[in-house]
Amino acid sequence: MRVKAGTPQGGQPPSMKFDFDDRPFIVIWEVTRACSLACRHCRAEANLTQHSLELNTPEASRFIEQVARCQPKLFVMTGGDPIRRPDLQTLIRHATDCGLRVGLSPSATPEFAAADLNAFKAAGVERISLSLDGASCETHDRFRGVAATWNWTMEAIANAALAGIPIQINTTFTRQNLCEFDSFVRLLDEIRPALWSVFQLVPTGRGKVDDLLTAAQMEELFERLARLSCTAPYDIKTTEGQHYRRVVLQQAHGAKPSGARAPLGINDGKGFVFVSHIGNIQPSGFLPLTAGNVRRDELLDVYRNSPLFHELRNPSLLMGKCGRCEFKTICGGSRARSYAMTGDYLGEEPLCVYQPPLRTAESSQTTLG
Repeated sequence: MRVKAGTPQGGQPPSMKFDFDDRPFIVIWEVTRACSLACRHCRAEANLTQHSLELNTPEASRFIEQVARCQPKLFVMTGGDPIRRPDLQTLIRHATDCGLRVGLSPSATPEFAAADLNAFKAAGVERISLSLDGASCETHDRFRGVAATWNWTMEAIANAALAGIPIQINTTFTRQNLCEFDSFVRLLDEIRPALWSVFQLVPTGRGKVDDLLTAAQMEELFERLARLSCTAPYDIKTTEGQHYRRVVLQQAHGAKPSGARAPLGINDGKGFVFVSHIGNIQPSGFLPLTAGNVRRDELLDVYRNSPLFHELRNPSLLMGKCGRCEFKTICGGSRARSYAMTGDYLGEEPLCVYQPPLRTAESSQTTLG
């Protein structure tokens, strides 16, 4: 998804409002949990072998047709490592034939480094996202849990450029790598990705509470990202860092953010839906609550009518300071992190320093035009 520099997670021109109650903006499908890496933060706790209950090719094809009926702006195939599915290109072609805009989020492995990316582009892949969680070979490989992943990532980036496929770089900031921020910026100036997607850790799967940034560290990170977005040669967004949008608006002092595009306000279950390797329909991969299964349920019907999704799209149900925050419609805090850390997916964002006024103001709506 192309998001203009300076625009928080999920940006869209004000003239192109998106109805989150009607359909998802983005559908993420975990095509497999098989993966040869052992990343420190993996929400999926991926392993080497495919699950016996993964959607088979005919089931996956029918599911893709369900996705097409949702008419999302973007359909992303992720994992685990999608390259471990032998039918991956067949499924990509089917999605493309169904009119979907396909993104691919593989793991940087020898298999992917050796893959024919021209064939993936011909099948319909419009963007590839790769993770860089260290700004050097040593720190990245340590984070990923397997030696040489840095080299495979750089090889994959080069191969994507040769194939003419835009690259998205995903970075998860933790206490271990936050000190490398400036080095990441220098590295991305060399790589020139289309988008830098900055993930904020949710302590689920292999993600640990001890690795989380503090609220103050996260706020400072968002302030640095907002300043960077004004000059960076790539776009910037956050994942599970919804309050970055507040920071951007605050730095704009009521003016339109750089890029002149208002935030959409995508959040877990709000414009966003995740389907697991076994077909479970969930608000996101970081919020593992199941509202249905594509083997028996229609994806669009679950998204529109599930009580879980209804609650997540209703900002008036938010608790604590999120509930009284004037930015709750465009932010809403990480529902996944709230659930992981408090057990309540409607609870307040645990890692936000902002203290809203006691009375909810609607001023944020007017600043968005």
